[in-house]
Amino acid sequence: MSDPTELVAEIERLGGLLGEAKTSITRRFIGQEKVVDLVLSALVCGGHGLLIGLPGLGKTRLVEALSTVMGLSGNRIQFTPDLMPADILGSEVLDTLEGGRREFRFVEGPIFCQLLMADEINRASPRTQSALLQAMQEREVTIAGAHRALGVPFHVLATQNPIEQEGTYPLPEAQLDRFLVQIDVDYPDRATEREILMATTGTEDAEAQAVFTAQELLNAQTTIRRMPVGEKIVDLILDLVRACRPGEPGAPERVNRDVAWGPGPRAAQALMMTVRARALLDGRLAPSPEDVAAMAEPVLLHRMALTFAARARGESLAGLIREIVYQHTRSEVAA
Repeated sequence: MSDPTELVAEIERLGGLLGEAKTSITRRFIGQEKVVDLVLSALVCGGHGLLIGLPGLGKTRLVEALSTVMGLSGNRIQFTPDLMPADILGSEVLDTLEGGRREFRFVEGPIFCQLLMADEINRASPRTQSALLQAMQEREVTIAGAHRALGVPFHVLATQNPIEQEGTYPLPEAQLDRFLVQIDVDYPDRATEREILMATTGTEDAEAQAVFTAQELLNAQTTIRRMPVGEKIVDLILDLVRACRPGEPGAPERVNRDVAWGPGPRAAQALMMTVRARALLDGRLAPSPEDVAAMAEPVLLHRMALTFAARARGESLAGLIREIVYQHTRSEVAA
C-alpha cells in the first residue's frame, strides 16, 4: 500500500481489531490492563514476551486466552530441572520398516507451533534454556544437521518466577535480549481480586473468542512497521538507549558508576516497534514522547544489569531507568 489514505485506514482497522482482542482477553484475564497491552504489543510487533511474577497470578491463563484470541496454534512446556533439549525440539527415532529395512524418522517436539508457552522457563538448566536461542531469533531449529522451520508466525511467551526463589537458573544475557519486552505481573488490587474471585469460583467460566487469524496477525506485523515515526521520536529513542550504557559519551554519572552492562542496538529496535504498538492500542496513528516514556522500562529492564556494589547498596534498576527516562522526556511530555 503506497497510498497514505489506505495506510491510515488499515492502521485504524488494526487498532479496532486490537481493541476487540483486548476485550476478549480480559474476559479470562481480569484486570491488569497494562499486562494485556504489553503482551498484545509483543505479538503485533512480531516479538517474544517474558512474563515475570509469582505463582498464581494468572500468567498461564493469560497465554491460553491469547492463543485463542489471536487464532494461533499453541503448545505449553512445563520447564523442570530434568527437562532436556530434545524434549523441546524433538528427536530422530529409528523405525523398522517392511522387509527389515530401517530408517530415521524425525518426531517434532512441542516447539513446532505458532505460540509456545515456556512455563517457568528459569526452572530448567542453562543447557535446556539454550535450546530456544536459535528458535527465538531465526524461527527455525537445526537438528541432526537439518534446518527445520517453525510455525508462521512463531512467538514465545515465557513465564518466570523471581530468580530469588530456590531452584531457579537465571536466563543468560543473550537469551534475555531476545525477548522484546519484560512484563511484570504484580498482585491485583482489592477490587480486581474480588472480581477475579467471583468470576472464577462459580459454575461457569468466561470464554475468550477468536478475533485474529494467523494471517491477520502477519498482516498486522507488516502494517505496524509502516506506521510513521517522527525524527524527534527516533532521536529520543537513541538518546535514551545510549544514555543507559556505561562508558558512553554523555552517559549520566550514576550509569557509569552503577551499571555493569547496558542495552545493545536490539533495545533501540524493540523500543522503536513497541512505541508504535502502544500508539496503535491507544487509537493514534503515530507514537509520541509519552509512548517512549511508557515503553522504556519494559524494553530496557531485562537488557541491563547493576554492578555488585550497586546491588549491595540496595539500588533499583527500575528506579534508575525511570530517572533516566524522566531526564530525557520531561520537556517533551510537558509540551
